[in-house]
Amino acid sequence: MRITPIDIQQQQFKTRPLGYEKGGVDQFLELVADELEGLVRQNQDLKEELARQRVILEEMRGREQTLKETLLTTQKMTDDLKANARKEAEIVLAEAQLRAERVVRDAEERRIALIGEIQEAKRQKISFETSLRVVVESHLRLLDSNVMALPRGSATSSADAADLPELSPLPEGDEESE
Repeated sequence: MRITPIDIQQQQFKTRPLGYEKGGVDQFLELVADELEGLVRQNQDLKEELARQRVILEEMRGREQTLKETLLTTQKMTDDLKANARKEAEIVLAEAQLRAERVVRDAEERRIALIGEIQEAKRQKISFETSLRVVVESHLRLLDSNVMALPRGSATSSADAADLPELSPLPEGDEESE
């Protein structure tokens, strides 16, 4: 049976001419002592449980702090890694752009050199054609002048014949009829 403070205040003892009945008072005191002993034990148990819970709470707070620090460190490392990755990507991109510009510049220089070589080849071709045309025309004039100098069908002296180059006979079918 649990005794409450109201029970203690309202407890009525049987009275006798010289005071309260001793057996009733002793029994009540024993009951109060038992209840008080139970409350003291319960209070002690609760104090011990509170102490254990405080230790656990402190451990949890320590873990929480460690976790917070770990999270902050991880976040900082992640941010640093991202920043480094961005910087490396920018460097790689810049190097690639430089290489691309160099390749384009080299290709442009090669194109210009090839255009120069083509123009030089065209100039040489024109020069060669012009020289060849001059040589051919001079030979034609020489041939025309030799043909005019020799009358057709006339006998030439052996000295004149020696000055003339030896002509190869014309292939059959190409001879001119006189």
